[in-house]
Amino acid sequence: MTENVDQGARDRQGSDGFSSPAARERTVSPDRILSAVGNEHRRAILNALHSTSNETLSYDTLVERVADRVRDEETALEPDAHRQRVRTAMHHTHLPKLEAVRIVDYESDTGQVAFVGGELEQDLLALIEAYDTDE
Repeated sequence: MTENVDQGARDRQGSDGFSSPAARERTVSPDRILSAVGNEHRRAILNALHSTSNETLSYDTLVERVADRVRDEETALEPDAHRQRVRTAMHHTHLPKLEAVRIVDYESDTGQVAFVGGELEQDLLALIEAYDTDE
């Protein structure tokens, strides 16, 4: 039984370790996608991934980019403490939420995060990017 489960998991992954497009074909409601991109941290994650040539970044690089883009409400917080808060929030909250709606794949074993969203997600990013940069 375990062998079948393991094989099923391998079938859903591509050769690069990320989920194959066929595994992501199930539809996710627009409401869930809008909820996922409604948070500033998650939009910063998506913008960082979308702005790279292959839409894949190492987790550490992604933490740095998100921490630089999203400022903590506590201005007295040291930069290292801010980055640690971002790292923790990304791991426990933001990346799981984006994975749940199949916009990103986070491979904690390899430390790689990839944008795997479709046209809807790309269109949403284009629409909200102008608003995020004006703030």
